[in-house]
Order: sequence, then C-alpha cells, then structure tokens
Amino acid sequence: MRIGELAQRTGVSVPTIKYYTREGMLPAGERTSPNQVRYDESHVRRLKLIRAMLEVGGLSIAAVREVLVEVDTPGGTVHDMLGVAQLAVSRASAERGTAEERMLAEREVAELARRHGWNPAKAEKNPGWSMLVQIVTTYRDLGQGEMLVLLDRYAAAASELAAAELAVVGEMGSTDGKIEGVVLGTVLGDAAMAALRRIAQEDTSQRVAARAESA
Repeated sequence: MRIGELAQRTGVSVPTIKYYTREGMLPAGERTSPNQVRYDESHVRRLKLIRAMLEVGGLSIAAVREVLVEVDTPGGTVHDMLGVAQLAVSRASAERGTAEERMLAEREVAELARRHGWNPAKAEKNPGWSMLVQIVTTYRDLGQGEMLVLLDRYAAAASELAAAELAVVGEMGSTDGKIEGVVLGTVLGDAAMAALRRIAQEDTSQRVAARAESA
C-alpha cells in the first residue's frame, strides 16, 4: 500500500508517518521507484501500537521511542521488555518530606513487600518502588496516613492481576506477540485499571448514598 492508504487505515497523517520513520520509530517502507514507497501490514500494526502508547497510554514520544528500540532489539526477552515498559509508564515525581520521613516510608514499603511474599531487595530496583515510597510519604505529609491501610488491598489485587496478565501473555504463540503483549498490557493496563477504578468508585459512591437516603 502507498503512504496515503497507510495514513487512511491508521488515522495517522502522512507528515507524522514520515516523522516516525525519520525518528526510527517506524521501519522504512520498500522503495519501488524514486518517488514511491510501499508499506505492508507490519507498518499498520506498528502505527497502531504507537498510537495506543501515545494516545491511550499517555506516554511521551521519547518514552515510546525507547520502548520501540527495545522491541526491535534482537534476542530480547519478555521479562526484559516488562522492565522497559514499566520504566516507560513510571512517571518521576518531586520528593516530599524529610530524609527521615522518606526513610520511614522505605521501611513501610519493605514491610508491605514482605507481607505479600515479594523480595524487597529485588522490588526496590523496580521503578514502582520509588513511586510507592513517594505515595506513602505524601499521604503522611498531608495528614492522610489512615489511607495507607489500603495498600495491602492494592498489593493483593496487584499480585492476582499480575499472575493473570502473565498467564495470558504466556499463551501467546510467538515471542514477538508476547513482547508486544507485555508492552500493551503494561501501558494500556495502567490506563484500564485507572478507568475501571473511576467507574467503580462512582458506582459504589452512588450505592452508598442511596442506602444512606433510604435509611
């Protein structure tokens, strides 16, 4: 297909397709003449992946580029790709609290990890670790330490969800499919959980309000 058809099928403009190609995010098409390039279904799939990470996952161009470099690296494993995708979706936040308060939060997160059978020495290398430490510090800094009781519920749900996600990825046929599944599961999975949580919160809040009115 020509670039115009590729743009029509993917909803990505021709100038943007050319930009992604220049940036190495999209493989070049097959040149069939001095001014004609042919594209195939692999280009359609790549452009849809890029759009998903940018528009739904909320990643930056730089983060998407880093993920795609790893996706295209020969010999990559699903576990390696998981780490890359997690790093891409982990947004840095400004530090809150004193050094002593952050140290206390570190200990709380380590105890949480132990309670759920996670190895703190390995977990602290995950980009999610520093995010969680900041969350704990921020709750306490804002006088909302009571909310931290929810972390065990979050951790239990996260363990169950992680097992389910990796089981689905494990059943995919090709290594390329598994790697792409890990990327989408991490990037879009975060967005899906946020969306579902908001829907559930509103629904639960309405039910609680209705019960209170009828009491």
